[in-house]
Amino acid sequence: MDLNGFRPILLGAALFLSGCTFADNSLFPTLTGTDPSGGATSGSQAAGARTPPALGTTNFEAPGVTEGRETGTFVGQKATELRGELRRLQTDVSKNNGDLQSARAKTVADSQGYHASIAGINSRLQVGTTPGNPILVDQFNQALSQLDRIGDDITRMNVLTTQVTADSTLANFLSENTRAALRLSGAVDEDHRQLAILQDEVDRTVVLIDRLLKELTDDIQRQTVYVSTERANLNTLSAAIKNGEMFGSDLSYRALTAATIGMAPPMAAPQASLGDGRRPLVVVRFDRPDVAYEQALYNAVSRALERRPTALFEVVAVAPSSGGAGRVALNSNQARRNAESVRGSLQRMGLPQTRVSMSSRTSDAAQSNEVHVFLN
Repeated sequence: MDLNGFRPILLGAALFLSGCTFADNSLFPTLTGTDPSGGATSGSQAAGARTPPALGTTNFEAPGVTEGRETGTFVGQKATELRGELRRLQTDVSKNNGDLQSARAKTVADSQGYHASIAGINSRLQVGTTPGNPILVDQFNQALSQLDRIGDDITRMNVLTTQVTADSTLANFLSENTRAALRLSGAVDEDHRQLAILQDEVDRTVVLIDRLLKELTDDIQRQTVYVSTERANLNTLSAAIKNGEMFGSDLSYRALTAATIGMAPPMAAPQASLGDGRRPLVVVRFDRPDVAYEQALYNAVSRALERRPTALFEVVAVAPSSGGAGRVALNSNQARRNAESVRGSLQRMGLPQTRVSMSSRTSDAAQSNEVHVFLN
């Protein structure tokens, strides 16, 4: 941040700098960001991608079907039909197991590629680089594509879930029919012996399919949460690339982490600068072009979210009240545009739009257009 022209002014417990001022040194990342080169992204950002969740490791091998001999009875014929159904079912189980292992291997490979790309971007941002560095933009787009591929892997697993669910339905149907066959009249002892063996194999197949379905569902759930989190983190990373420096992790992720570990509540706010009983968390003074406020904004909001994970924020456009009605109207319009920019920065850092409100006012104390960010 360029500190030229910054004039420190003490106001209560807050620092107001000519360009940007903040009362606390942390900030949230955004949930919806823009492409580091200025275009829109599909929405994902990570200042530091976390380790992907572990996938299941079970290899689901069907137990097989014991052969039986013809007895010449109706019940024996029924047992033969049920064995054929069980063989077809176990063939489907083997195919679905192969598809699952293939999907897992692809997900692991895609995750490794994604994390390698993110690590390269983060290492460059940690030492600082030029805003919108095209090399980092290319790496970002590659990471985004890799994350999209992980999303495609989840879709593939969801399709597989439908197939396994159908197998589960068929397996339970076979189990009921096998039990029903044991109650049929006209059977010989060999029929009941074969049906008892068949029942055991059907039951083992039912258990195997249930385990496969549970492990597959758990994989999908963990991967879905992970991809959603990484998309939010990519939004923050996009903003960091655009500015040439790292902010930190996504603000929504910080809020979730703070809520999980139970951070202390925020301290009571000191006296307000606008006379309404509140002290602004951040004051950005737009008294010159290209005010570099985003890192300070990120730091302040991040710290606030650590202390109060469910916090809401208000962005207030403040315009000078001097200079006549025409000048006040022009300043008010510009202040509102500045406030929109600040709110957009918060969203790129990962703060949900539903947690940010906006308002505007004029002030005798303001010498230039300002934007105040309050913690509600």
